[in-house]
Amino acid sequence: ILALRGCNFTGQVPKWLAKLNNLEVLDLSQNRTSGLIPSWLGSLPNIFYIDLSANLISGDFPKELTSLWALATQKSNNQVDRSHLELPVFVMPNNATSQQLYNQFSSLPLAIYLRNNNFSGHIPEAVGQLRFLHVLDLSQNDFSGSIPEQLSNLTNLEKLDLSGNRLSGQIPESLRGLYFLSSFSVAYNNLQGPIPSGGQFDTFTSSSFEGNPGLCGSIVQRICPNAPGAAHSPTLPKRLNTKLIIGLVLGICSGTGLVITVLALWILSKRRIIPGGDTDKVELDTLSCNSYSGVHPQTDKDASLVMLFPNKTSEVKDLTIFELLKATDNFNQENIIGCGGFGLVYKAILADGTKLAVKKLSGDFGLMEREFKAEVEALSTAQHENLVSLQGYCVHEGFRLLIYSYMENGSLDYWLHEKENGPSQLDWQTRLKIARGASNGLAYMHQICEPHIVHRDIKSSNILLDDKFEAHVADFGLSRLILPYHTHVTTELVGTLGYIPPEYGQAWVATLRGDVYSFGVVMLELLTGKRPVDMSRPKTSRELVSWVQRLRSEGKQDEVFDPLLKGKGSDEEMLQVLDVACLCINQNPFKRPTIQEVVEWLKGVGTINRNQNKDS
Repeated sequence: ILALRGCNFTGQVPKWLAKLNNLEVLDLSQNRTSGLIPSWLGSLPNIFYIDLSANLISGDFPKELTSLWALATQKSNNQVDRSHLELPVFVMPNNATSQQLYNQFSSLPLAIYLRNNNFSGHIPEAVGQLRFLHVLDLSQNDFSGSIPEQLSNLTNLEKLDLSGNRLSGQIPESLRGLYFLSSFSVAYNNLQGPIPSGGQFDTFTSSSFEGNPGLCGSIVQRICPNAPGAAHSPTLPKRLNTKLIIGLVLGICSGTGLVITVLALWILSKRRIIPGGDTDKVELDTLSCNSYSGVHPQTDKDASLVMLFPNKTSEVKDLTIFELLKATDNFNQENIIGCGGFGLVYKAILADGTKLAVKKLSGDFGLMEREFKAEVEALSTAQHENLVSLQGYCVHEGFRLLIYSYMENGSLDYWLHEKENGPSQLDWQTRLKIARGASNGLAYMHQICEPHIVHRDIKSSNILLDDKFEAHVADFGLSRLILPYHTHVTTELVGTLGYIPPEYGQAWVATLRGDVYSFGVVMLELLTGKRPVDMSRPKTSRELVSWVQRLRSEGKQDEVFDPLLKGKGSDEEMLQVLDVACLCINQNPFKRPTIQEVVEWLKGVGTINRNQNKDS
């Protein structure tokens, strides 16, 4: 470890560093170091954290850094031993906020910080070789050229900052595939074209793209041209007869009138009676341009455009798109209450005070269309007290809305990890009730609903809580309907880091037992109060599953429980639930229980012998 931050050093990076073959962490930030980055830096075999921010270093991006062994290969990543780095020291990277403080060197991310220097030239395509890099900060330099497509190979990247350079061209669409990217900025460059949508891009704010007048898209409130490469219409020949021009105009007007007439007749034919409703209330599958833009549509009830499912849980019987826009304040960011698969979720308050949750889908059209159909088909047939209730939907060109029942207490993730004093308000009996309710909802999907449903993204943020803290399984955004006795093979990455079953990394096959694994992780969250993955913790306890399994194998299972729960008379019940959770997270999917077995075991917690659930 060499941390010499803010020491006012001058001159070039010292050559004697080349002899430190065991160097893993190098922090020379906030000095006055100048010259070029030496080529030998890329040959250090164990270095995984480099911070040269806020210096006077110049030249091109050193190609030697693109082959750093500790950042480029899985083998090296596994071999680097950071256990000796458990030191009581503090390191704050230049770009960190007050909340981003690394208390131990073993918690440092795999990172390259070159912020605020004098680097120039192009960002090399070979940067894409650093597949295990978590942070890349090249901001406040003089890099030019385009953003290389190869950055999409950095599938573990959590932060990418390219702001304050002279980059040009478009933002590569392929960056949408960086599923773990939580911080992104290309502000103040010379970029042009549409901002990608879908994936993590739907979670970034406009500040990530400001200072690029050529960028367009809804997030920067600039409309992209429909056909940027379209040629301009040629000018008319000067000798064109005036009568011919008049004839063309009349012909165009007549044709337009005919099209409008046919369209109006087609719209009238698409009216349908709401099942179970009044016959004078009609809905349309289409959406007028005026209503979409926020202009008040005609007051005729024929403007009612939201398709509603008639069921016992329906909270609204009739709804127009205008009313929905008004209820969300035209999808104002202040009304965002969550981010589901491929879309943001907004809180909507209707005129009568009824609350709804509206999911506005976005992203790649083909993928979005499949997700939309999956949600509608699955949730319209799946009706259970522990599943989120889909009230209706709206379709218009690329505009897709799903209308859900509103859950007063938000998500389990919010109560366990985000809300101040939230965990202390979830006593053991409440947590057990949540586990039982969620397992009931999942069991309905797996074994009762026909055809069976694989959720594929079970996590604490997809378990919503009503005003009585009853659990409701939500977000079928990654759901796919499967036929009995079949699995579903997909070519798309599914799931969320920390919840993904190990077999999903070997073959893209979504199974019911994959859901069971993810639910086992949720039970561990309820028991421990910890996140599935927490990079701020020491390496040995970053991943919740491996940490629990290790302590349990050492006979220290009592140490995994949330201190807020221990010693209050429920320790035996918590041990029983821990046994069930550990059965669910078995590495071998064929040794995991079915969700119905999990339901029965959770139902018997407190009444059965613990050894009945113990993993042999």
